[in-house]
Formats: sequence, structure tokens, C-alpha cells
Amino acid sequence: MIPYADFTYFGLLLYAVVPTLILGLFGKAGWRWATVVTAGMLLVQYHGLLSIRPHFPVREIWIVIGFAVWQWATVSIFAKSGTRAGWPFYVAVAASLLPLAASKFVPVISPRSEFGFLGISYITFRALDVAFCLRDNVIALPGTLDFLMFLFFFPTISAGPIDRFQRFAGEWKKRRTRAEFLVDLDGAVHRIFRGFFYKFILAALIKQYWLERAASSGSFVALVSYMYAYSFYLFFDFAGYSAFAIALSYLFGVHTPENFNRPFLARNIRDFWNRWHITLSFWFRDHVYMRFLYAAMRGKWFAHKEVAPIVGYFLAFGLMGLWHGPELHYIAYGFYQAALLSAFHIFSRWSKVHRYWHEGLVSRAVAIFITFQFVCFGLLIFSGRIGAAPLPHHVGDVEQAYCYEMYGWVWDKHRPDVPVDVELWDGDKYLMKFTANEFRRDLVDAGYGNGKHGFHILTPPQLKDRRSHVIHLRIAGTKQELTNSPKVIQCQ
Repeated sequence: MIPYADFTYFGLLLYAVVPTLILGLFGKAGWRWATVVTAGMLLVQYHGLLSIRPHFPVREIWIVIGFAVWQWATVSIFAKSGTRAGWPFYVAVAASLLPLAASKFVPVISPRSEFGFLGISYITFRALDVAFCLRDNVIALPGTLDFLMFLFFFPTISAGPIDRFQRFAGEWKKRRTRAEFLVDLDGAVHRIFRGFFYKFILAALIKQYWLERAASSGSFVALVSYMYAYSFYLFFDFAGYSAFAIALSYLFGVHTPENFNRPFLARNIRDFWNRWHITLSFWFRDHVYMRFLYAAMRGKWFAHKEVAPIVGYFLAFGLMGLWHGPELHYIAYGFYQAALLSAFHIFSRWSKVHRYWHEGLVSRAVAIFITFQFVCFGLLIFSGRIGAAPLPHHVGDVEQAYCYEMYGWVWDKHRPDVPVDVELWDGDKYLMKFTANEFRRDLVDAGYGNGKHGFHILTPPQLKDRRSHVIHLRIAGTKQELTNSPKVIQCQ
């Protein structure tokens, strides 16, 4: 079950939310209740089966429990090691990353095998945050419950936002008065409404009326249209999810940080990453980029001082791309962002010396416009649509094809009440074209427009020659076959 993806999940949440509201009004919605609810939600969310190997299914919850034991053992051994610098730290980081790496690469090596679970990427980052904090001596070894709740706090388990242990630990066990609960409730309600507006209205409309239509065409204009549609869709869908996650966190007394701050109004690419998926970008900034920069400058790795920041960008964003997945478009997206940040770094240094760029209303508008174009192109790379085939927007089925008749249906979801033309081919030989416009009550009941999308034709006499024929029923003017096409018929 994917959190916040449909209204079924929100119906399930009522079993957690309603008692929390009652307990909160009496000042009793504390950490014990949050622990019980989180455990219950984990059991519900991870009740499905995973095929570790072909024909070897395992309950997903056992993978989650095994992951939790592994991460707790990793930080415990690291915290109790004689030194927290040098090789013990690198071993701890590698051990924390091992389950995530397995979840990403095992399916590549063995396509029929599964290992990961929903949210493993974000939970791994939380586990690494604890390891980094132990390395820096800013925290002591957490208690077992504190650590596990930080990792698996259910409102943010599947896709963040990515909290930090120091911040989380200071809140989740804090006792709240009735007045404090009401303040948190007010913040939760505002975010819930924002989440519904973003995800289930704006994102849904963009997907249905813009994104899917742009994806179904292979033209350059359609690709450009898809680029903008995907950028807006991704923002409203993900920002809507984040709003839900933060709202539920507030309800349980945890003020999970915001993840978006009007990113499409960014004036440059650095400003964009201070506004977009903030908790992820700040995690890479603090734990990868800044640590690399400090080590490079302390060790004098580069002769020129401007080389280290650029290498740091490629390291951080290359890892960010790989974190999304081993697919080429994710890695290309990471390097694209690193190249933009490097270019902006060079430009900003040059601009400070030459004072070429002057702040003002017009220059700000131009900067926002230019940044938006670069951002949208980056998200197009991230989508994997460049070079991909157009997505079909017709659905249909050849239900039967006999020597005497053929029947079925076809529907265009972009034009739900317009009949579709179908072509009949005998191998590579065109035979005829007809329109699927017969009314069928079952199509109406299934939600296929006005129901006038059925077809029923007599089998052409050319096919009644006692020979075997491979027939194709396709959307007219395309190579798209209907379901169950092609078919083989032989008329005696």
C-alpha cells in the first residue's frame, strides 16, 4: 500500500487519526501512542509478499525487520568502536548502504528477484545521518526505540521529508499540553487541505488533460509540452505528498521540516536547490558536499581553490542521481545538475569581480525565467522520456475472431466520447477500415465514455480460403495493436 496515493489509505488513516485527536484533546497523544500507531501502520503497509528469488516469496515486513536489525547493529558497533574516525566510520557507512545497494542492483542482476521495500532509500539516509552524527561526536548512541522510531516514523517512511536525528529526538518524546496539541492540529489541517488541493486536484488534472496527452505524441512540440507538464505535475504531486506527511507528523508532535518553498520562483540553480526537495538537497549538502570540500581544502588536494567546489558538485549530485536508481537517465540528471551548479559557481565568481549582473525587477524576472527553463529540462531528463516511444492512449480488446465474425471494442481516453477507427490487416496486407461505434452497456458501466466504442464485423471473404491467416486489428493510422491481436484464423 502506497501512502497518500488514494482515498483508501486515508480511510485507513482514520483509525489512527481519530483516537489521536481524542487523546490530544486530553493532552495524552504522546510518544507511546505514536509508537503503537507506527508499529500498526508498518504491519499494514508491509504485509505483502516479495520474491527474494523466483518462487521464493517472503513477507515484506520480515525484510523491514531484518533491515532494522542490520542498521541498529551497524550504529551500535560503530558507536562502541575505539575510534569513530578513519576506517570504522567508512565501514559503518558501507554497511548502512549495503541493503540499499542490494535493493537497487539485485533486480538488475536478477530481474525476477526483489529485495527492497517502499521507503528504503529515505530510511537509509536517516540511518546514515545517525552514523555521521556519531562520527562528529554531536550525539551519543541513541536508545533502541529512539533509533527505530526515527527510521520508521510512519508519516514520512515512504518518501520523506528526510528528518535529522538531533531535531527529531528533541521532539518526539516531548509532552504536549492541550494548547500545544491544538496549535499542531491547526498546522496539520492547513497542510492536509494544501495536500488535497495539490495532489488530488492540480496534479490529477495536469496528468489527465496535459501530461498523458503530451506523452502520447512523438513530435518535438509534444516533447516540449511534456517537459513543462511533467515539471508541474511532479511538483504538485510530490509537494502534495510532503504536505500530507508533514501534517500527520504535526499531529503526533513532530515538526517535520518543509520540503518545498516555491521552487519555480528560484533566481538561479543554487537558489532552486534551496527550495526544491529541501531535505534531500540539504542532506547531500551537509553530509557529502561540505565534508568533501572541507577534506579537500584541509588536504590541499587541488592546486586551484575553485576546483574543489566543482568536483564536490559532481560527487554530490552524481551520488544523488545514482540514489534514484542505476538507470542512465537518473545518472545523467545528477551530472546535469552538477554541470549547472558548476557553471553558476563560475559565473557568480566572475560577476562579483566585473559587477555585470545588477539586481532589479527586470533582471530578477529574467533570472527566474531562465532558471525555470533549465530546471524543466533537467526534470525532462529525470523523467526518462527523451528518446522514449510515445505512450499509447487507446485501450481495446479483440474479444473474438472467427471465420464468420469479429467483435471487440476500442476507446480513446483523450477523447472519451469519440468513436475510433480500426484497421484490419492480413499479415502485411491491408484489408479494410471500420469505425468502432456500436453502443455497449458494459463499456458505460466500466467507465469507457458514452459506451459507443464496440465493433462487430463480418469476416472478409478474402480470409475464407482454407489457409492460415495472421490477422491484425490496429488503431487506424498507427501500428498499435488491440489487446489479443494478432490472431490466427483458418476457415475450412
